[in-house]
Amino acid sequence: MKQLNLAAAKAKLSHLVDQAAKGKGVIIAKSGIPMAKLVPLDDDKPKPFKFGTLKHVLTDEMVKAVEAPLPDEILDVMLNAPIDPGDRK
Repeated sequence: MKQLNLAAAKAKLSHLVDQAAKGKGVIIAKSGIPMAKLVPLDDDKPKPFKFGTLKHVLTDEMVKAVEAPLPDEILDVMLNAPIDPGDRK
């Protein structure tokens, strides 16, 4: 990303905004110290999630462990334990 002095950025602001919209950001410096970055708005938007993107990472054992039914002891606690921990007997 290129860096411009504040005076040069002022003179070329319209051009810099057009460039940023095309994906070419610029750093604006004052007395040689970077102070701001001009980037396209799309950079801040989260990218949409695509299901199946971790297929190559998950092993069959991992998938089976997630899909396996919970043990009876855990199900019993989840379904029958009191909501308030102070109510336990």
